[in-house]
Amino acid sequence: MENYTYNSFTLQLEGLKVTEDSMYPVFLFYLFSYLFIIFANVGIVVLVCIEKSLHQPMYLLFCNLSINDILGNSNMLPRLLTDMLVPPSERLISYYECVVQAFTTHMFATASHTILMIGLTIRLSRCRTVIANPFCDNASLFKLSCESVFINNVYGLTFSVVLLTASIGSMVLTYIKITAVCLTSKNKSLNSKALMTCSTHLCLYLIMFFSGMIPIALHRFPQYIYERKVSSILFHIIPGSLNPMIYGVQSTEIRKFLSNIFQSKKTFTITIT
Repeated sequence: MENYTYNSFTLQLEGLKVTEDSMYPVFLFYLFSYLFIIFANVGIVVLVCIEKSLHQPMYLLFCNLSINDILGNSNMLPRLLTDMLVPPSERLISYYECVVQAFTTHMFATASHTILMIGLTIRLSRCRTVIANPFCDNASLFKLSCESVFINNVYGLTFSVVLLTASIGSMVLTYIKITAVCLTSKNKSLNSKALMTCSTHLCLYLIMFFSGMIPIALHRFPQYIYERKVSSILFHIIPGSLNPMIYGVQSTEIRKFLSNIFQSKKTFTITIT
């Protein structure tokens, strides 16, 4: 029988249940993943800011994605790392801090959705105090209630379907127009650049899509709680780690800039020697 404590302002995060032998390898994996995400994405932002040739709409998009990855991971991973080093009974978080974390977790996906969603969540009374997740998100918050959360589930799933339909629909229409232009154009350079841009965008989209949909689906299957916890963390880590690497591979300007920096350092080292 589960214990109920109504409207408590102190909640307990379940976090990740790892064995004592695997705790430090898992901790180091998430720590180095977080450091790589911060280093790589800050590097992208600084690079775009200081290099005038990169002051173009496409690279401003890169900056936006990098800042989003930095803030999204900083909202979740430091707290997760701290909780891994303390006993489960000491992984406490205030209700309002949990609400703020859930809000910021969803804010980077879509602000309007989050505002409506958090209006739906705060209305619920709370009879549980355990967050069955390594960090706070909206689904974990409304599971604290003993009331019917049917509206929350319907709204969340409906929005996910609408967002997915709109996202895929706009992407398909854009690709159709780009394809039409490429077929009617005889400019090989333009066609090659368009193909490279589209392939990069599609790659980033698919990474974000699969990383995001897996935890959303697993929230509806309580028997897969451990798999959901891991997938929800990887939703932050995988796109945040892969995005800057994909930018670097795709962007000729970024590759040239980095190549010039390394060549300058190599020449400087040889000169000193």
